[in-house]
Amino acid sequence: MKIHERIIELIQAEDVDTIFGIPDPGLFGMFMTAEARGMKVIAPHHEQAGALMADGVYRLTGKPAVLGVNKGPGVANMAAGAIYLAKENVPAIFIMGQRHRLYEQRVRRGKMQYLSQPKLFEGAMKYVGIIEYPEQVDEIVHEAFRRALSGVPGPVYIELPLSVMQADLTLPPAPAPHRYRLVHQRASDDAINDAAALLKRATHPILLVGQGAFVSRSHREVAELARKLACPVIQTTGGQAVIEGLDDRTFPYGSAVASEIVAKSDAVVAIGTELGEPLHYGRGRHWSKGNVERQWIYIERDPTAIGVNRPIDVPLVGDLRDVVPQLSAAIKTERKVPEELAGWSKAHAAQQKQLVDSVSTKSTPIHGARLAVEATKVLPKDAVIVRDGGASSMYFGALMHNPPRDLMWNSNYGAVGPGLPYAVGAQVAVGNTRRVVLLTGDSSILFHISELETAVRKNLPVICIVAVDYAWGIEVASYKANFGPDCTATEAKWNTQVRLDKTAESFGAHGEYVEKAEDIGPAVTRALESGKPALIHVVVDKASVQSFSELPGFAEFRTWYGEEGDNLGVPAAQAPAQAQAAPITKGSGY
Repeated sequence: MKIHERIIELIQAEDVDTIFGIPDPGLFGMFMTAEARGMKVIAPHHEQAGALMADGVYRLTGKPAVLGVNKGPGVANMAAGAIYLAKENVPAIFIMGQRHRLYEQRVRRGKMQYLSQPKLFEGAMKYVGIIEYPEQVDEIVHEAFRRALSGVPGPVYIELPLSVMQADLTLPPAPAPHRYRLVHQRASDDAINDAAALLKRATHPILLVGQGAFVSRSHREVAELARKLACPVIQTTGGQAVIEGLDDRTFPYGSAVASEIVAKSDAVVAIGTELGEPLHYGRGRHWSKGNVERQWIYIERDPTAIGVNRPIDVPLVGDLRDVVPQLSAAIKTERKVPEELAGWSKAHAAQQKQLVDSVSTKSTPIHGARLAVEATKVLPKDAVIVRDGGASSMYFGALMHNPPRDLMWNSNYGAVGPGLPYAVGAQVAVGNTRRVVLLTGDSSILFHISELETAVRKNLPVICIVAVDYAWGIEVASYKANFGPDCTATEAKWNTQVRLDKTAESFGAHGEYVEKAEDIGPAVTRALESGKPALIHVVVDKASVQSFSELPGFAEFRTWYGEEGDNLGVPAAQAPAQAQAAPITKGSGY
């Protein structure tokens, strides 16, 4: 077989069924082999978008992402995507094209589409391997998967020069993953017993559940542990979805009810999460109140993460897919549901209702909060939700009608713009079984709006609901907060003649234009019924998205930067009253 045939065989041995990449002669053989063997090949319009699509697939399948990247400018375009995936802990295999290896040492200038690529990626990649000789293909591909999937997941780099592509190989069938790398990582029996004993002594345990529980598709295992402990579940900012069956006991970190629960807790089981800034490192703000001597059990694949951000009483080092069932099995009897749980659930529901009831009822201009309420009322309960943007994202996050079963956003990197590629990748992952809905702003969707054509071409019926204020709304708010309400901020605004629905239609998607609140729900319904990729352009009240004063959750968001005083440049006098405790010293980006 040829090199490209062997690479596809090795990829399929890992149960990967999708590869992303733009066509190029150096990759034709690999892509054609992949299609011939039943894999999906998705060509984005920009390499960075391809990386983000691969992230979307990973988050809904738990399978590592694979990308074929064109030499030279394609590889350069991918640099930003590689950094995204590194920061979001995505195990991705980047197969980077390159010209013949003799170009590496040629003393020439002006070499077309050639640059020395590996050194550009060393900071972002967990591993960099170059297939210098055909006989190295198995060991380098295996090492790439081994590194990408060990410890904290992350991207890896394989360089595939043209000089090795046509070699003929005679090799045995590709081995199963368990024959060359660790695929199950259980915690030690002693550690499990210590954790079970700690939880038996605890009177108010909680689960702190992050994105990792969803990415690994461990819904059933986490739900079983929650039932055994009869405890509340606190969502991290990265894991803003609810596991089915746990609706009445799941509360978002930073909410009033979650803060009360955290203060009362005497034992925390952290699952699938970094204990980073958005969680105040597990020791500041909400954790510094009430029972500050609470004990911590941390389920984590990377032993070097234990005790870094806060002391850990019982580390359970291993893959949560293996460790969570271990811990559940060690808890011999189910606990009694605490009497407070019903009250907490009722209080949280009342607080959400109060927030919804406070939303403006005006038909026009449409308030950002009203858009969030009306748009999400008609969505399927099993919709996969993708959030993107600044102010619009905060409204959508706080005012969704139904708690999502799967939600993704760029929570670690904190960037705007990846939403549409995420949504395309997510729709690739779920096929026709569920609808993927992107909730975003106009500044965000314009990063990669060309990927609507990808959705049309591949028949991926993503729905894009876009809050349009014809500006970088949250940046306008920051301008005004720092330089006064009358500052012009001309570069943060653009032409009000932009019609995103018409752009969508030009790609062959369904388009809707909405200016009145009562028209939002019907427009979303028509988009869903069209069965096509769709974009709904909703003109929102500029004041609602170009000011910090009304943004739900903004007060909590500000505290993430409290250690360095980096709080978006909002003067305390102009911030929401509940957010005025932390000093503001400088502005920030998105």
